[in-house]
Amino acid sequence: MTKYAIYFNQQWVGDHDEEWFLGRVEPSTAVVADMAEAGVLLFAGGLVEDLAEAFSADGTSGTMVVTDGPYTETTEYLGGITIIEVPDLETAKMWAARVAEGCGWPQEVREIK
Repeated sequence: MTKYAIYFNQQWVGDHDEEWFLGRVEPSTAVVADMAEAGVLLFAGGLVEDLAEAFSADGTSGTMVVTDGPYTETTEYLGGITIIEVPDLETAKMWAARVAEGCGWPQEVREIK
């Protein structure tokens, strides 16, 4: 079995009205429920959008420094992540497609080593 991260950057979501977002709740939660029922779901969740609530930890200088805010200034940031464990790449692709369809925006997939 191989673990995969299915994730999206917040900026990929696009600008939509509240009604559109509310219409994505049922299809996206249904996919998560299907993954849980299939026994492949390890984790799924969205991240807080306000980067002011982020913090960074960096020990590369030899001293641990924890600071408010994201590590780097960026125009794109992670919006949510799902971790699955599946038998093969084709199964990972199928679940990624289901997540993308349920959410209504693109997803990226990477194997976890």
